[in-house]
Amino acid sequence: MAHWLVKSEPAKYAFADLVRDGKTVWDGVRNNAAALHLKAMKLGDEALYYHSQEGLEVVGVAKVVTEAFLDASDPAGRFVAVELAPVRALKSPVTLAQMKANPALADMVMLRQVRLSVSPVTDDEWAVILTMAEETP
Repeated sequence: MAHWLVKSEPAKYAFADLVRDGKTVWDGVRNNAAALHLKAMKLGDEALYYHSQEGLEVVGVAKVVTEAFLDASDPAGRFVAVELAPVRALKSPVTLAQMKANPALADMVMLRQVRLSVSPVTDDEWAVILTMAEETP
């Protein structure tokens, strides 16, 4: 199973919205690199849910419940979407500042390519972030 990080502005679609809705189509991704990551997501893969713009923290875990399909919001038919469902909120959110301060996360794609809305997370990075969140990896 692969791990990912997805970003959303909480004012647009917070983790609480995902919990309320039970699942959502993760669409509107127009960055080519991020779109390739969406295409690579497989059923059951898990993703850290990061609040961007406000909060700047990982707040929950979601899972892929439907693999890549054509994004209905893309009239050109070039981009894909996936469907995500909530797994759990983190006991303690992990802030961007905490992630940047942790040497074990120095090579994390999300910290090197900050504009990507979808990025891969290594197994080691996943374990570090869950430990920081007081979770069991």
